[in-house]
Amino acid sequence: MDTEKQTSRFDKPLKQWIKAGVWSLIYVFFIAWVGTYWWLIGLPVVFDAFITHFIPWTWWKKSENKAVLTIMGWVDAIVFALVAVYFINTYLFQNYQIPTSSLEKSLLVGDFLFVSKASFGPRVPNTPLSFPLVQHTFPMLNCKSFIEHPQWDYKRLKGFDPLKRNDIVVFNFPTGDTVAVNRQNPDYYISCYQEGYQQLITMNPNQVPATADCYRLGREIVKSKVTEYGEIVYRPVDRRENYVKRCVGVAGDWLEIKDNQVYVNHQKQENIQVLQFNYFVQTVGTLLNDTLLDKLSVSKDDIQLYNTGQFVNEFAQIGLDAKLPIYHFPLTAAACSELKKVAGVVKITIETSASQDVFPLGGGKKWTRDNFGPIWVPKKGMRLALNHYNLPIYERIIRVYEHNKLEVKGGEFYINDKLTKTYTFKMDYYWMMGDNRHNSADSRYWGFVPEDHIVGRPVLVWLSLDKDKGLFNGKIRWNRFFKNAER
Repeated sequence: MDTEKQTSRFDKPLKQWIKAGVWSLIYVFFIAWVGTYWWLIGLPVVFDAFITHFIPWTWWKKSENKAVLTIMGWVDAIVFALVAVYFINTYLFQNYQIPTSSLEKSLLVGDFLFVSKASFGPRVPNTPLSFPLVQHTFPMLNCKSFIEHPQWDYKRLKGFDPLKRNDIVVFNFPTGDTVAVNRQNPDYYISCYQEGYQQLITMNPNQVPATADCYRLGREIVKSKVTEYGEIVYRPVDRRENYVKRCVGVAGDWLEIKDNQVYVNHQKQENIQVLQFNYFVQTVGTLLNDTLLDKLSVSKDDIQLYNTGQFVNEFAQIGLDAKLPIYHFPLTAAACSELKKVAGVVKITIETSASQDVFPLGGGKKWTRDNFGPIWVPKKGMRLALNHYNLPIYERIIRVYEHNKLEVKGGEFYINDKLTKTYTFKMDYYWMMGDNRHNSADSRYWGFVPEDHIVGRPVLVWLSLDKDKGLFNGKIRWNRFFKNAER
């Protein structure tokens, strides 16, 4: 009797055996790709689902209760969909929406993208127990969409090609590990530094505060301002906000910015056609109309018109007359040339910045947004000679991204309690910048992007909505459908 029962379990049509073989092969190939071979213990489960049925996978289909059939039918479909979406979202593709103008005009606010995780190689998730399609917080419920434990170490599977200079990249925000929920821009670390700096400079205007003191005091101030900053939360790497920028420097590069021009390894880089900067536009006898600005692809949110008489001294310093209308908005080189031909436009001046509130904050480098570096992008296996000039640049990498204890005692450096004069990097790093250069919070403000933060490459725009237009007045950008998002 037992023999007959066992024989009947294997007595399946050829079609069912083929299905079992195909799915078993897919499962084995997936495990080989991931490299987690202990998952092979699940192979008998796959075989059982198709052939032997020791586990009653479809017990509910034998029920005569219509309610059970209906409910379990939905449960079965939902569970299958969630599992499929989880694996697709984790290892193959992810949907992403462009929220800010930092990459305009390459990618526009309102673009919806397919992001290929297989391009650079998908990461094995740090937090495997998470709900698919939700980055870190359930909407409306306002609670975490992931379970913090277990957390797996960083591992990246083999991809199709390496990350190259000028690639557009989606990545987890590096300084998004600690977040003040009510105020996320600027990020937590910049807020702490600014709060501490302001407090210390107020207490002693004649002394430049030490960077460590700014952060130490600033953290206490941010924590105390509950209404303004809200709850302070920690997020693992794969649960940090997704950003999208262009990679302008890869591991091992020397990078410098001179008057907004990027140089890599001492070579001037060719600017992409859609690169744009902010300009002041002086007009006389006329105001710029919406039709013209729309033709120049200037978003309404980016337009600022200064009323006559505002900032007289500031505008005089750059050769503008504050008694006349002055506009401020970003333009590409082509749009700038076009605008110069418009009647009534008398002067166009690029915006400059002397502010030194850039990376590394408090590092004493006197760099600005428009004139930055030179700075070296760390490469895995390369050794850095530690000194007090480069410590502010690479300190976060050593302490936070690569999980070391770093101390400076008597002018000497100790890593993990061992005296050393050098440090060898464990990962590759990248330098990311927006194409909308003056409206982009990028590596110039928060530093390097570690390789374990790389999510993937945008490959396709599948939907694009213009927030400045009505539904029947050009809101849907049909010309961007299925646009290659890699350029």
